[in-house]
Amino acid sequence: MLELHDITAGYDRRNPVFTRAALSVAPGESVGLLGPSGCGKSTLARVAALLHRPDAGRVTLDGAEVRAWRHRAPRALRTTVGVVFQQPRMAADPRLRLRDLIAEPLRAAGRRTEIPARLAELAPAVGLTDDLLARRPHEVSDGQLQRACLARALVLRPRLLVCDEMTAMLDASTTAALVTAVEAYRAETGASLLAVGHDRLLLERWCDRTVDWSDCLTPAGGGSPTS
Repeated sequence: MLELHDITAGYDRRNPVFTRAALSVAPGESVGLLGPSGCGKSTLARVAALLHRPDAGRVTLDGAEVRAWRHRAPRALRTTVGVVFQQPRMAADPRLRLRDLIAEPLRAAGRRTEIPARLAELAPAVGLTDDLLARRPHEVSDGQLQRACLARALVLRPRLLVCDEMTAMLDASTTAALVTAVEAYRAETGASLLAVGHDRLLLERWCDRTVDWSDCLTPAGGGSPTS
């Protein structure tokens, strides 16, 4: 269970990107967060993924309040959440072959012995061949690299997956393949999903419910946001 309560966040405390946002994702639920570019939804997604500390508000994950973000968060908490970003080239180390990119979280977690088995499971699940796994990011397409980034997000078996505009740069066939891979993982594990985007049709087809960004924000003067 993910709960975001009265979140204020941004990159300058004097000028937050948004104030008093609220959102929840129940165990096993898929929620689409819909909003235009620049509204703040990606910043909220980073808060949900434990990558950005909010200026105010409270985040709870599986009933426990989050008190530290990024590398300061306990490892057990960090590995609960997997995240896929919009731009795979900005999220991938250009020096790594795709197989090493996918295995990176396992190495960081001291679980190297699991790498062969997880690669054997995940590569076909996201549509990567052995030939592609041997290539570096500059040797593959955006869609192929995003497949590797999705596999990396799933390699530690997270209970919550945050997809921030995951398919915005991809063609229709690759979008369908990645959504299918996410749903297969969720069917197997019961994981929750927060999918952030601006494509209403995609989110409404993909998710159990879709929340408009404006409905996450507490109206001026008080009151509670709808969900």
